[in-house]
Amino acid sequence: MMNTDSRAEEKPFTIRRATPHDAPAILACLATAFAPYREQYSAEAFADTILSPESIQQRLGEMCVFVAVSGVDVVGTIGCKISGDEGHLRGMAILATWQGSGIAPALLNSAEDYLHENACKRITLDTTRPLQRAIRFYVNHGYSASGVIHDFFGMPLFEYVKSL
Repeated sequence: MMNTDSRAEEKPFTIRRATPHDAPAILACLATAFAPYREQYSAEAFADTILSPESIQQRLGEMCVFVAVSGVDVVGTIGCKISGDEGHLRGMAILATWQGSGIAPALLNSAEDYLHENACKRITLDTTRPLQRAIRFYVNHGYSASGVIHDFFGMPLFEYVKSL
């Protein structure tokens, strides 16, 4: 998928499925994107969010992970998995210098299209209170709070849902 944003000449990118070779770049993207929130997360929640070399390999094996790439650089990522007729999104991250460039909607569309093509009727995602910008983004893209709140290593984790 190519960037169709009006700033495409400034910041061209493509969306593709991640490979195991992308693991270090995905880890760097997650760590950089979530660094501003480190103090608002418990240590365990932060570690689970930014992943490790072992857990990124597990995610790549269990989920369909997409990356936004500019040149050779991974500048954004999102993962999704299927359970029956329900899809679940996890780990969306966009580098700060790329926020507002159209990557977030392109990644979300890629994940939603994949889930729709695989007969999902509903998509869930979980997010934390510090990620207010992400919450607004998801709400603006049709997600609504389900009222389900989980414990995420001592932090509330809020579920959002969207019907396909």
